[in-house]
Amino acid sequence: MMHHETSAAIRNYERHMEAAYDLMNQYGYTAVKSGYVGDILPRGQHHYSQWAVNHYLYAVKQAAKHKIMVNAHEAVRPTGLCRTYPNLIGNEAARGTEYHHQGASGIRHYHTCILPFTRLIGGPMDYTPGIFEMDLSKTNPNNHGKAEFTICNQLALYVTMYSPLQMAADVIEHYRRFPDAFQFIKDVAIDWEKSLYLEAEPGDYLTIARQAKGSSDWFVGSISGLSDRTVKLNFDFLEKGKKYIATVYADAKDANCVTNPQAYTITRYIVTNKSKLSQKVVESGGMAISIREMAPGESTKGLKRL
Repeated sequence: MMHHETSAAIRNYERHMEAAYDLMNQYGYTAVKSGYVGDILPRGQHHYSQWAVNHYLYAVKQAAKHKIMVNAHEAVRPTGLCRTYPNLIGNEAARGTEYHHQGASGIRHYHTCILPFTRLIGGPMDYTPGIFEMDLSKTNPNNHGKAEFTICNQLALYVTMYSPLQMAADVIEHYRRFPDAFQFIKDVAIDWEKSLYLEAEPGDYLTIARQAKGSSDWFVGSISGLSDRTVKLNFDFLEKGKKYIATVYADAKDANCVTNPQAYTITRYIVTNKSKLSQKVVESGGMAISIREMAPGESTKGLKRL
C-alpha cells in the first residue's frame, strides 16, 4: 500500500496524480492511503469546501481507472459514495485513536460508542485500532500522554468499527508482550456475511455479532462508554445443532482504563445456540469473542461449557 501525504497541497497532488497512479500500477501497488494534513492549499479553501469535495471525488474516480483502492484520511465525511465507487475502501473522516491522549482537546471515553450511529452510517472508517501500550512515553520519550482504554476495548473495535481495511496500529514490540491478546487481531475477519446489533445505546455501550464472509466463524465485539457494565450475551445467532468453540477476551476484574488498562483474561468455552454469557466490561473497556465451529472428534480438554 502506498502513502500519498499531500500536506493539503491539493493542486500539487493533482498535477502528479496520474504519474503516481501509473507508478503504482507498474510496481503492483493496489491501494493508496491519501492524506491531507494541514490547512488546504490554495488558501481560502478548507477540507469541507465544495472545491475540496470535488477533489476527493476526482481522486477516487482516477484511482478507479487504474484499479486502485483508496483509503482517504482528513477527507470529507463519506455519504455512501463507496456504493458507487467501491474502490473507496475506507475513510478516516472523524477523530481516530490518536486523539485519545490529547487531554481536554481529545476524545472522550464514549467516542467509539457514538461513531457507529453517526460517522459510520456514511461508510467504512479507518479508525486505526489495536493499541496495546497506552503510555505513549514508552514509544516516544517526548510524549507523556496516556490513552484511556483497555486492551480488550481495542480488540472489540475490530468488530464494532466496520472497515474492510483494518490496521494493527501499535508497534510490534508491544504486540510481542501480549501475543495471546494479539491472536484475536490475527484471527478476526475483515468483511462480513451478516451483522447483528445485539444491544446499543449511543454513548453508553454497543455489542455487535458478525459472521465472517464465506465462513461459519463469528466474532463479537462489545464496548462501553463512561461506566462499568455487565454484558449479557445470548448465542442464539449460532446455527442450531452445532457446537462451537468461543474464545472470550475480556477485561480482568481489576482492569481500569486509566490505572490498569492491560489487565485481561482469555477463556475458552464450548457453546451452542442455547448458550448464554454474563461478562463484566469496565469503563472504556471491552470484550471480544472469536467463535469457530468444532471439528468432529475435536478434543474438549481445558474447555468450559456455557
